[in-house]
Amino acid sequence: MTHRISRRIEIDAAHRIPEHGSRCRHLHGHRYVVEALAESVTLVDAGVQRGMVLDFSFLKELMIAEIDRPCDHGMMLWVEDHQVLDRLAPERAGEQWQQSLRDVVAEQGYCETCDNALGTRLYLLPEPPTAEVLAEHWFARLAPGVRDRSHGRARLVRVTVWETPNCRAEFEPAAER
Repeated sequence: MTHRISRRIEIDAAHRIPEHGSRCRHLHGHRYVVEALAESVTLVDAGVQRGMVLDFSFLKELMIAEIDRPCDHGMMLWVEDHQVLDRLAPERAGEQWQQSLRDVVAEQGYCETCDNALGTRLYLLPEPPTAEVLAEHWFARLAPGVRDRSHGRARLVRVTVWETPNCRAEFEPAAER
């Protein structure tokens, strides 16, 4: 028997898919809804989490730390989106600033910064920030925390990202063999 729990959060963020052949190539925003689904074959057998897969508040705290805090009311961009990044570069920083962003993304898989000409929140990714890319990226950011907070008992199963009430993308890794 497997028990599953899920938690949803909502964020407001802008993104752009620069190579898209339609309207998505323009900078625009969404009210993203992000859902994380975790499961365990055993429930906690003692303490404050007795009878739980994982306390919902732990999952919420993790989602706030990894998704809401760095991305809400910011811009999620592909680190190679030079058209936008050229305009956001701090004065006299130019290519050196963009290279430093690429270096951070290459090292850790993303870069969050407010160091730009507008002082706005930027969240940079190695790929264009489609709903599919965001779902996979946020899965990778959340999975270790679910495992750690449950002491290895629970695992993250899936992350679903809604861009609109009618459009969503899911990421669920292939079953381990």
